[in-house]
Amino acid sequence: MINQYPMWKNLLVAGVILLAALYALPNLYGQDPVIEVSGLRGARVDQSLQHNLQNALESAAITVKRLEHQDDKLFIRFHQTEDQLRAQQVITGSLPLDYTQALTLLPDVPAWLSGLGAQPMSLGLDLRGGIHVLIDVDMDAALRNAVELEASTIRRFLRSEKIRYLTVKPIADGVEVRFRRADQRDQAQQVAAEAFRELNFSAQDTQAGYVFRASFSDTEQREIRKQALSQNIVTLRNRVNALGVSEPVVQQQGERRIVVELPGVQDPGKVKDILSATATLEYRLAVGDGAQALDAARSGKTPPGTRLYYERDGQPILLKRQLIVTGDQMTSAASTFDQQTGSPAVVVNLDSKGAKRMRDTTTENVGKPMAVVFKERRIVGRDDAGKPIRKWVEEVISVAVIREPFGRRFQTTGLQANEAHQLALLLKSGALKAPIEIVEERTIGPSLGQDNIDQGFASVMVGLGLVMMFMLVYYKLFGLVANLALITNLVLIVAVLSILQATLTLPGIAGIVLTVGMAVDANVLIFERIREELRVGNSPLASIHAGYAKAFTTILDANITTLIAAVVLFSIGSGPVRGFAITLAIGLVTSMFTAIVGTRAAVNLLYGRRRAPRLAI
Repeated sequence: MINQYPMWKNLLVAGVILLAALYALPNLYGQDPVIEVSGLRGARVDQSLQHNLQNALESAAITVKRLEHQDDKLFIRFHQTEDQLRAQQVITGSLPLDYTQALTLLPDVPAWLSGLGAQPMSLGLDLRGGIHVLIDVDMDAALRNAVELEASTIRRFLRSEKIRYLTVKPIADGVEVRFRRADQRDQAQQVAAEAFRELNFSAQDTQAGYVFRASFSDTEQREIRKQALSQNIVTLRNRVNALGVSEPVVQQQGERRIVVELPGVQDPGKVKDILSATATLEYRLAVGDGAQALDAARSGKTPPGTRLYYERDGQPILLKRQLIVTGDQMTSAASTFDQQTGSPAVVVNLDSKGAKRMRDTTTENVGKPMAVVFKERRIVGRDDAGKPIRKWVEEVISVAVIREPFGRRFQTTGLQANEAHQLALLLKSGALKAPIEIVEERTIGPSLGQDNIDQGFASVMVGLGLVMMFMLVYYKLFGLVANLALITNLVLIVAVLSILQATLTLPGIAGIVLTVGMAVDANVLIFERIREELRVGNSPLASIHAGYAKAFTTILDANITTLIAAVVLFSIGSGPVRGFAITLAIGLVTSMFTAIVGTRAAVNLLYGRRRAPRLAI
């Protein structure tokens, strides 16, 4: 009997091992402390800015490893963290207000490896360092926003039904509508109750008039809060993805809080900017003329139901307080150019409610001007400590006469090209459904993360060393083959994690240590099977063949049951539990390859053709 793989199978095993070694190689290189410089509102990082920052750092005698200009961002690499922190102070004083900086860590992988798509595996917060943020969502504000929107909807509904009313006023948990006569109130309540079934209606007679109140039920209020939390999670996740952070964690905690974990990010200020960044559009009807707006600007008094705004050229303009639509109702946005004028524009799509409101408003106000208000929280200066000062800025970017009704899809002009691009990005990620407040933040330094890496690496090496020593003493030459398979298995695990860019955490390292022990189980089963075949008098070659063939089913059953447990952990777990499940599952698959296919190839090379009188097992 000849135990030998065909040439293609040997080449396949060798190819897999070499490929795994190549893609695991980037993990041997370290990480550089980096300052990332990027533009606000689409401002571009050009060679002039790069030259100015380089001169400022040279004047401060700060050594720079190298500068990289990529994706309209400037990455300044340093040899030491101390140089990075000193450089941050220098750059803060030299950087214009239209730019921002952030501290981070980036792998120092050679260009030839990066060209092949090889990158080190992602490290979790406990290994790489980073920022943990706990966010509280203002549920009361979410309810107030829903009430104001419902008040506007009821107001439009009563107008469409041609029912006269005195006032429509938002209250704590609903809307209060006041009438002059009781019969008007009763008629309106009956019609509105049919149209707004989710509201609870009640009538009341007061000295100021006849009132009905439409309030949200307790169930509806809980649903509003739940939707606000869910939308904020989606919005924050989209914004965090814009940071380029590998495997960020954005998940719900309790009934009103959100946890955000950003591995590798070292600048809490940058995180706050991204999480609380707001840029949106508001569409309002314009009223009056230029003279009336100038009078309002001089006197500080505006007509009832209006508010004073300013255009970008400084001209005052009066707009109605009543909103038509805002960024909340926008489902998608894209920057483009107007086909007629060639000017930058943002094409937006509205949801069903927003489309109906826009359609109704434009139908009723054909020939009247409508203004677009651009709202953004901007840096307007820096305080004595050099920290940025942020304020809300509201500008009227466009005033156009409504020529014909429109609804779901339309475009807005009046922006610069960089503003149109930045606004489209923020509108894509969505507006926050309710205000947020950062109630807790923890920064885990890279030095603590490195300590965890060192301890985790030591645990893997100790476990691996003990297992290899046992196998070598107990199984001799076959133990050496199993040890080579163990080392290859570790290389394969690291390579797969690197290719998938899965996040490695401390629980993930625990999964690797567990895999080391489980990987050798398959070889123990095979080697003991070979021993049994030798005891019953079979030849060495026949014993090898029978050992691998008869142990395969047992090995497969054991690994499938553990793999099922890993899948369950991944599906119902979160954060660290998922990290453990991922590394365990990857380790199971790679260990089956190395323990069955890899060791068989090595044993075939040793004993495949010659008739050995005995086996070193």
